[in-house]
Amino acid sequence: MSNKWDTLQSQSFLECNARQRAVGLVDAGTFTEFIGPKDRMSSPHLPLMGEAIEFDDGIVTGVGLIGKRPVFVASQEGRFIGGAVGEVHGAKLVNIVRIARESYDKMLAANPKLPEGKRPAVVISFDTGGVRLHEANAGLLAHAELMDQFQDCKGKVPVISVIGSRVGCFGGMGFVAAATDVIIMSPLGRLGLTGPEVIEQEMGKDEFDASDRGMVYRTTGGKHKYIMGDCNVLVADSIEAFRKALGEVLAKPYADLAAMRRIGSLEKVQYQLKLVDLCVKIAPKDSKDVWKYAGNKNPDALVDMPLDLFLKTAERLKIA
Repeated sequence: MSNKWDTLQSQSFLECNARQRAVGLVDAGTFTEFIGPKDRMSSPHLPLMGEAIEFDDGIVTGVGLIGKRPVFVASQEGRFIGGAVGEVHGAKLVNIVRIARESYDKMLAANPKLPEGKRPAVVISFDTGGVRLHEANAGLLAHAELMDQFQDCKGKVPVISVIGSRVGCFGGMGFVAAATDVIIMSPLGRLGLTGPEVIEQEMGKDEFDASDRGMVYRTTGGKHKYIMGDCNVLVADSIEAFRKALGEVLAKPYADLAAMRRIGSLEKVQYQLKLVDLCVKIAPKDSKDVWKYAGNKNPDALVDMPLDLFLKTAERLKIA
């Protein structure tokens, strides 16, 4: 088991499947899956539509350890219906967060002085285009229930997003990720509301050319999100890099993690409104226009710049 885990650490996060990510993000040999394929908890709706099923419904959930901290993990599988959220998928996602919060309450009731380093945390590995259209109402309900769980976790359980898989994190799940405490991405990770193909379909290629991969990544990718402040931590494309970043984030006091949120206060709302005003002011045609406004004198150089140099060089957007 340890040898497989060690080998997994060097693998590309982008190329790994949901189960590999779930196992590799926590310490070796500690991951226990909840409602796995053997339980055959699949969508009851897909067969009625002539669609194939998966026995985990495209999401892996369970618990492991990072150090002495129990970490409840949800890892989506983009290879199954684009990681879209349906009834069972959504229920597993919502309930892993609920179980983490209930575990926190029970642990603190038994030991009110329990150190933060031993309290539960939640990690969600997003790989999704949003709601599963086959089960749209159930998927939308799951989004709302998940946001409710996040609210109940406030002041108790830190919720961390990791984004670096093939599909990225789009649709309503983009809102969900934005509502977590911390977002960790790789340059290959993508985050947004409406996916590139959908924008092109609805607005035309003049608005957004989804075949222009460079522009897609400049707009939704990890480097842009890091400069904009939507991504808190930017890491290399490996399981090990994400796991190390998770360990460092979870070693911080809860108050520090709460300060890294993008939404949830009047000040955050006011900052977002300033971003809207800035967009009107500079009317960017490309994300590089925003990078230059942020203080990057040669934004073209940032596009293919190695990550270590990018992190030392890139100026992040600051609005007074």
